[in-house]
Order: sequence, then structure tokens, then C-alpha cells
Amino acid sequence: MVNQTDMDGFAALIHQVRHCTLCAGQLPLEPRPVFQLHESARILIASQAPGRRVHETGIPFDDPSGNRLREWLNLSHEVFYDPHQIAILPMGLCFPGTGKSGDLPPRPECASTWRSALLAHLKNIRLTLLIGQYAQTYYFTRQYGKSVTTLTENVRSWQKFWPDIVPLPHPSPRNNLWLKRNPWFMEEVIPLLRERIAVMLASNN
Repeated sequence: MVNQTDMDGFAALIHQVRHCTLCAGQLPLEPRPVFQLHESARILIASQAPGRRVHETGIPFDDPSGNRLREWLNLSHEVFYDPHQIAILPMGLCFPGTGKSGDLPPRPECASTWRSALLAHLKNIRLTLLIGQYAQTYYFTRQYGKSVTTLTENVRSWQKFWPDIVPLPHPSPRNNLWLKRNPWFMEEVIPLLRERIAVMLASNN
């Protein structure tokens, strides 16, 4: 059980992170860290970084990528945005800007400054979804010393990490071609992932 001191410390940390301006000089817009956390959450979504639309609303995955992700996970809008059940912590907390082929990579300062401290309070996490190459590289280099070479190889190796960690491609419409070329993902991974999530959310364990 989390005691009151831990809760107060976590609340203070979240307040500090939400008002972070560490990368202000490198961002195209004003800093606006976007994440969703509560110490009781059992599912962690480790994503990439907010896009411009999410920056504007301040709501994680409030875009077409989020629509597809909720469909993959078979989660209602209400459950997905319940921080007591689902934690959402991107590798970069603010919109990094746009490059020639899409959004720029997450700012590295976020993970090095805040990630470990925030995750230390999420003691009930039983399933971590690693969305995209940046999240996968971060986690796999720390756990195994190096990342699998490509995102496709990471996702194809999902059974190696099951049932506690599941690497996923980014649900962005930009990945429609990847999904078309890799039908096994929707046929093999998604049904089992949906089942695991449903069991977790229906259980107190």
C-alpha cells in the first residue's frame, strides 16, 4: 500500500514535471508536458512524444494514432483515459517539432531527467507497451544491453518479452504500409494482447 508521504511526494513530482521548461530553448512551441499517471495503474504505455494536436489539447493520443491504438487494445475512451488503470508516459513529454518526414525525435532530456523518478512510483505496473523504435531502444538497451536492430524485428520478437512487455509499432497512419506488409501483427499479436488486457482490467491481481 502507498502511504501518504509517498503520495504527497508523487504529487509534488508530477507538479514539477508538468511545469518543466528544461528544453524551452529547443522547442518550436512553449513547453507543455503531456502524460497521464497514477500510482495504481497496472498498464504502462511508453510512447514516443506528443504531436502538434496533442500539444494543443494536452490530452495524450488525442489524434488518429490514439483512435487506432484504442482499437488495437480494445479499450473504450473512458478506460483508456482513466489514470488509475492506464499510465501514459512518452519518451519525450513535449511536442519536439516537425521535420521533413514527420515529427522530430523525442527530446532526450525528458527521459534522462524525469523517467526513472516517475516510474519509481508506478509499483503496480504489470504490462508495459513499448510503442515505436525510441521507446523500444530505451528499454531494451537498459534490459539487454542493446536493442534489436529494427522495429520490425523488435515486434516480431514479442513472444520473447511476453507477457510483461509488448513491443508495438506506432499506430500512426504513416505506418499503414508497415501494417499491410506485416499482417501477422494484427493476426497474431493483437488478439492475445486484447485478451491479456481484458483479463488484467477485470482482475484485482
